[in-house]
Amino acid sequence: MRSNFVKPDMEDLILDATDRLLARYGYRKMTMDDLAAEVGIGKGTIYLHFRSKEDLIYALIDRVIRGVLERLQQILRSISSPAEKIREMIVLRVMYRFDSVQIFPESLSEMFRDLRSGVLQRREDYFKEEAKLFAAALKEGQRVGIFRPVDCSATANTMLAATNSLLPFHLSTHELGKRSDIERMVAQIADLLLYGLLQPGVKSKERRKLRRKRRQSA
Repeated sequence: MRSNFVKPDMEDLILDATDRLLARYGYRKMTMDDLAAEVGIGKGTIYLHFRSKEDLIYALIDRVIRGVLERLQQILRSISSPAEKIREMIVLRVMYRFDSVQIFPESLSEMFRDLRSGVLQRREDYFKEEAKLFAAALKEGQRVGIFRPVDCSATANTMLAATNSLLPFHLSTHELGKRSDIERMVAQIADLLLYGLLQPGVKSKERRKLRRKRRQSA
C-alpha cells in the first residue's frame, strides 16, 4: 500500500489511474475496486477524496479544463499580438481537449452518458470561462486598433461556437480524424474568423505575421 501522500498528490494519482482505466475498460465497466488496485491503495482511501464514481469523473473533466484555462491565460499574458493570441487560443482549446482524451476508445458523450446532464452543465460553465479570456484578447486588439469595433462578449461566444463541433464530445478522437487534420482545420477556422475581425488597414500586415507564426510552429 502507498502512504504518506499529501492530498493533492493522492488526488492526482487517483485521477491518473482513472485515465488509464477509462482507456482500458470504459466508464461503465470501470469499478472502484479496479481503481483502488490500479493506484495501490484501499478503496476507502478513494472515498476520502471522491464520494462516488460520478464525482471522480467530474473531477477528471475539471482537471482537463483547468489545463485549458491555464494555457489560455498564458497565451493571453504573452507578448504576441492580439491576432496571434486569438489564433493560438482557438487552436489550443480544441487540441488540448483532443490530446487529453485521445486514448479513450469512445466519445465522451458515450462514455459519460449516465452523467450527461451534469457534463452538459459543466460544459456551459467551462465555455463561459473561456469566453471571458477570448473577450479580453478581443478588447486588447481593439485598444491597439487592429480589430474592428464589435461586441467582444458576443464575438467570443461565436468563436467558441465555430469550433465546438471539433471538440471530442459527440465523436471520439478516432471518428474526428487524424490529429494533423483536426489541427489544420481549426487553424483554418481561426484564420477565417480573424480575417473578418481585422481592420481593413492592417489585414495585409497581420496576415503576414500570422503566416510567419504558422511556419515557425510547423
